[in-house]
Amino acid sequence: MRNYRTLNELEADYFHKNPREIDTYLTEIFNEYAIDADSAALLASLRVIAKVKGISALAEQTGMSRQGLQKALSNKGNPRLDSINSIMHALGYRLMPKKNRLNPD
Repeated sequence: MRNYRTLNELEADYFHKNPREIDTYLTEIFNEYAIDADSAALLASLRVIAKVKGISALAEQTGMSRQGLQKALSNKGNPRLDSINSIMHALGYRLMPKKNRLNPD
């Protein structure tokens, strides 16, 4: 019987080997979220990056428990904005507004 890897495992492996690609990936997942508002897809992508960076270390940096971080980024997670902000800050990023090119008002 073959042991198949999941897409998330393949993504995590890729980002372990290519950490410079994380910046572009994060930009893309937030751009897609701005268009489709698919929070499950955004959380799944953030979960991959959290695994690459280390869940325990990230939890410590955010002040969340390991289980709390995993729950926030789970498929059924509904994290508060301050939790997402803490996670992004721990990853070395910050949430910032960006003018929507499609709606220049």
